[in-house]
Amino acid sequence: MSAHRELREALVREIVRGGALTDPAWRAAFAEVPRHLFVPYFFTGGNGVPERLWGEDPDPGRRERWLKGVYTDEPLGTRMRDGELVSSSSQPSLMARMLEELKVRDGDTVLEIGAGSGYNAALLSHRLGERSVTSVEYDVEIADSARSHLAAAGFRPEVVAGDGARGCRARAPYDRIIATCTLPAVPHAWPEQCRAGALILAPLSSGLILLEVRDATHAEGRFLHTPAYFVPLRGAGVGVHQHIGGLPRKALQNGLFRFLLTLTAGSLDPQEALSLWEREKRPQRERYGVTLRDGGQWAWLDDPGGPYVWELAGLLSPGGP
Repeated sequence: MSAHRELREALVREIVRGGALTDPAWRAAFAEVPRHLFVPYFFTGGNGVPERLWGEDPDPGRRERWLKGVYTDEPLGTRMRDGELVSSSSQPSLMARMLEELKVRDGDTVLEIGAGSGYNAALLSHRLGERSVTSVEYDVEIADSARSHLAAAGFRPEVVAGDGARGCRARAPYDRIIATCTLPAVPHAWPEQCRAGALILAPLSSGLILLEVRDATHAEGRFLHTPAYFVPLRGAGVGVHQHIGGLPRKALQNGLFRFLLTLTAGSLDPQEALSLWEREKRPQRERYGVTLRDGGQWAWLDDPGGPYVWELAGLLSPGGP
């Protein structure tokens, strides 16, 4: 057995032990799609200085480190510009949980926002067939690279270079939309390009929102329990920043409070958010939800009808070609 095959099977076993890949079809996809073809190099932070490991390194020890790194259950930084991470390959176990939460059925069409390395599109293509998969990537160079990686692995889904906030109307309608980049809000173009009953799964704040599309102007759903941290969506607009001085350090270090702060930016000041968080006994992510309706967008706690409802303040492109 080849080294990469052995490492890939070990990774699948680790993901299964963690409670994911209960669906045999997704387990087969992770077992058979070679991640190393999608991560020919990645950056690792040694002593605060990014180190580049790649599969063609003349040093056999560094090549071995690269291959073992590819098949660890960790996110991998795959592209940097001016010292900033602009693309990554997500943690495989998180990818597995997200793909299973999509609850795809044979014949479903999927729009992926953020092609990245192409690995997620390959897993979707393995499960549904490449003709059912469309992936949008903002960066032309990254989109070209994803196509090359996919072709090397034997997959040719549609990879489009464009603004993910606008979706891809030319390939609509979709049964599922999955985003692999953090959003300030959910673009209204997405439910417009979905069939009724479609699901949209996207990172928002530091959580994963799962929306059911009721019609072109209405979608609603709750956050999953799972925390999630991704590279931000690019090309979509402007996020909202809050001044957080004066808050207790312990609160600021709590991921659930920071999650609430992001959801309420522009609607509550940080002290009001802190009071709410403490009064409601530090709610978990799954108590929150999001509603899109008639051009508006709101986050809420427990009940979309109130009493805790906040307008999402992220600015996103309203439509697309």
